[in-house]
Amino acid sequence: MNASLSRREREIMDALYAMGRASAAQVREKLPSPPSYSAVRALLRILEEKGHLRHEEEGPRYIYVPVVTAKRAQKKAVSHLVDTFFQGSAERAVAALIENADSLDDDEIARIERLIAAARKKGS
Repeated sequence: MNASLSRREREIMDALYAMGRASAAQVREKLPSPPSYSAVRALLRILEEKGHLRHEEEGPRYIYVPVVTAKRAQKKAVSHLVDTFFQGSAERAVAALIENADSLDDDEIARIERLIAAARKKGS
């Protein structure tokens, strides 16, 4: 599966993840400043060729479905980000996120602390 996506391909994948499955027309409705219907169909075909989605036939139309779950795609994207910009260091990535956060409220900090505690238990 080719990991690099154009901005428009990413928008299409985001729409499909939000809907779960959709026709080209339904995808087009969810896009900001949507291109033509034929352009959406062409992009869907490209995404299918890249291995990001598949189609099912429902009567005369194709219904497109992501090949991997949104969660798995997120994990892969984060892993790529950490490898590319933080030399594979999760610590550096987390530090950058926290340092660049405009403001973390008490609930967000508590959730982060719980995640760290769970990671410590898992690593033990």
